[in-house]
Amino acid sequence: MSTGQRTGNTARGIEVRHLRAFLAVADEGSVTRAAARLRVTQPVVSRTLAALEERLGVRLVDRSTHHLALTPEGVAFRDRAAAAVAAFDEALDPGRPGARPLRLGHAWSAFGPYTTPLLRTWQRRYPETPLELLRIDDRTAGLTRGEVDAAVLRGPVSAPGLVTEVLFTEARVAAVAADGPLAARGSLSLADLAGGTVVLNTVSGATTLDLWPPHARPATALAVANTDDWLTAVAAGQGSGVSGNSTAQMHPHAGVAYVPLDDAPALPVLLARREGPGHPALPRLAELAREIVDRERRTR
Repeated sequence: MSTGQRTGNTARGIEVRHLRAFLAVADEGSVTRAAARLRVTQPVVSRTLAALEERLGVRLVDRSTHHLALTPEGVAFRDRAAAAVAAFDEALDPGRPGARPLRLGHAWSAFGPYTTPLLRTWQRRYPETPLELLRIDDRTAGLTRGEVDAAVLRGPVSAPGLVTEVLFTEARVAAVAADGPLAARGSLSLADLAGGTVVLNTVSGATTLDLWPPHARPATALAVANTDDWLTAVAAGQGSGVSGNSTAQMHPHAGVAYVPLDDAPALPVLLARREGPGHPALPRLAELAREIVDRERRTR
């Protein structure tokens, strides 16, 4: 099967059922779960997906792993397929409830202190479109892999094909062992941490050794793959860490003390989406996110 772009009228014969099957597999990451969701058998889903790929002339799903993943072509096609299905359903039944959920990814601290106001306001204002908050341990919180429609990200994002908007910035804090000597300090500097090991979440974190000046970087670093392992390592006294202030609010830990950092630059918090039309509710999400930040800051 070709993995390039389709040529000619190879999309002839594609029906809505093909798109629904593909979207179910993309959402569930499994043919089994997709079949249960669609109330059909696994072979039906597999045949329908294969027929769609054959008609398009591209492979949409990577079947080489247990958890099915979208190919780059699949990621690009997902938004178009979802828009086509939504338009079809709207044409047949205008105003029908049960629009597909808007999936918002995050890697560790979601929307910080604005998370609950955002979710509650969205549910009240747009009940017909569920907003699902998903933690995905990935630098773009699953956005580039097509697992979510938008993502809350922290720090600079270099992945191609993304559109980002800075919603707010937050101060950085040091995370140290609660029973260690640094925990009793009122504030710390980057130099205070450079004398020991620094724990870095290299998969989804926003802190790297580049945060320190070249001449004053920590001598050793311990790499972990997610926030849970990061907290465990800090609590065990294996090193100290640096994160945004939202981490202290979203991830309290009995073995970890969060101490303000005096000389670390603020951490930008971004709302990111893929280029292109995307989920039809994305403009409302961006508008509400800005509204929540502005409202909450004015009332504090």
